[in-house]
Amino acid sequence: MGKVLVLNQDYSALSICTAPKAFLLVYMNKAELLAESPDSYLRTVRDRYPMPVVIRLHRYIHLPYRGVVLTRHNIFKRDRNRCQYCGTHEHLTLDHVLPKSRGGQTSWDNLSTACKRCNSKKGDLTPEEAGMPLLQRPFRPSFLMFIRDCTDLAPAEWQPYLGVKSRVYH
Repeated sequence: MGKVLVLNQDYSALSICTAPKAFLLVYMNKAELLAESPDSYLRTVRDRYPMPVVIRLHRYIHLPYRGVVLTRHNIFKRDRNRCQYCGTHEHLTLDHVLPKSRGGQTSWDNLSTACKRCNSKKGDLTPEEAGMPLLQRPFRPSFLMFIRDCTDLAPAEWQPYLGVKSRVYH
């Protein structure tokens, strides 16, 4: 089943859920259907219903700051599954831009995707010392930016609610 973008009452992106969960929220009048799939439906024995793609909650949900969890998988997504030194998509690992042995932290701003070859070549040096410039400096993605730019989930129907794509490369 497809994924559905859930918007808060003010149209800000809140989360992603499954189509059956979104349908249930709409059916129970807790949300409204803003966009539906043109060629997919949810079926019961007697009826068929539009497959939700975007819903908006009727009640505003107050959430504290929502950041993207720092995981290996999310760093690979942020870096589009490519080595930030040579651009390959194969044999990927994580690299501490400033090596841990030299005080580098395990953080969004210091972790980058690297292939095994480049990671080994860089070793215990900084990119500058190794003569290996990064394609993109590491950064902490916002929740909205992560949904918009770093996932394969975002169908065209989500774009009006996620804003214009703008990716900053350093």
